[in-house]
Amino acid sequence: MKVCVVGAGSWGTALALLLARNGHSVDLVAHTDDHCDALRRDRENRQYLPGCPFPENITVLPKPLNDDPDFTLIAVPSAFVGEALRTIEPGVICLASKGLDPETGVVLSDLAEAIHPKAEIVAISGPNLAVEVAGGIPTAAVAASHTEDAALMIREALNGLSFRVYISDDLRGVELAGALKNVYAIGAGINDGLGFGDNTKGAFLSRGLAEMSRLGLALGARMETFLGLSGVGDLFATASSKLSRNYRVGFALGEGRSLEEAVNALGQVAEGVPTCEVALRLAHKHGVNVPLMQVLHEFMHGHCNRDEAIRRLMERQTLRES
Repeated sequence: MKVCVVGAGSWGTALALLLARNGHSVDLVAHTDDHCDALRRDRENRQYLPGCPFPENITVLPKPLNDDPDFTLIAVPSAFVGEALRTIEPGVICLASKGLDPETGVVLSDLAEAIHPKAEIVAISGPNLAVEVAGGIPTAAVAASHTEDAALMIREALNGLSFRVYISDDLRGVELAGALKNVYAIGAGINDGLGFGDNTKGAFLSRGLAEMSRLGLALGARMETFLGLSGVGDLFATASSKLSRNYRVGFALGEGRSLEEAVNALGQVAEGVPTCEVALRLAHKHGVNVPLMQVLHEFMHGHCNRDEAIRRLMERQTLRES
């Protein structure tokens, strides 16, 4: 196939490498001219994925050629997905970004459909840390779309010895699970940064999954999606790995750094930070109870300290598990 990958950060580069190794012709679009020049010169992404040389079938470009690719894959931070979508032509669009549109609060497929009403939209999500995908370490993902043929195309393009793709028609659920899990991955990092134990993290993540699911159901997703690769699978990977940007931001917060310090030290976007803002607005709008997310937000922004966060969560009235 001929594929255009928009976004040459760690995730976009990892997917470009995966596609190229599967034998496809890949145009990798960098965000700036300087980054494009560096990628062309070095034939690897030394800024985000050093040590992973580009095969010959990756071409680095400063903008999409729009020369009728089989599909276009978007892998930029959620805040820039709209901008990226406006640079491409409609067709099959695969959204690999995991977040919510910060301006409108919609899932990214809604944004894509508003910009390209005739496009066939697919979202891909799962326990897919970029460094491991680029390194050929086995994992799996789910490709979701309202158009089965489009989901099957993405499955065919990405399937291989190190990457197994399942398909789903719960597009909204896969997107929400992939976005919301980043919020609770920050909380898992805070847990470890504070020096709390595995019991605390296990309890936090299980209740976080309950919150994710409640909000997802209120927004039209299906429960089983949150128990699959884009939910439990991605939550487990992102909340337990030091490769995870969201975990690392949380760990720095737990150690006492401010949110600004934690994000600046990371040097990349941690999607859980803006997603928390948007998801809280959605939860309040739809009347969904998300106490963990609320306390996380306040802790991240310095509005409550460790002891206050513990007191507020542990002294809440105990109800039936749901």
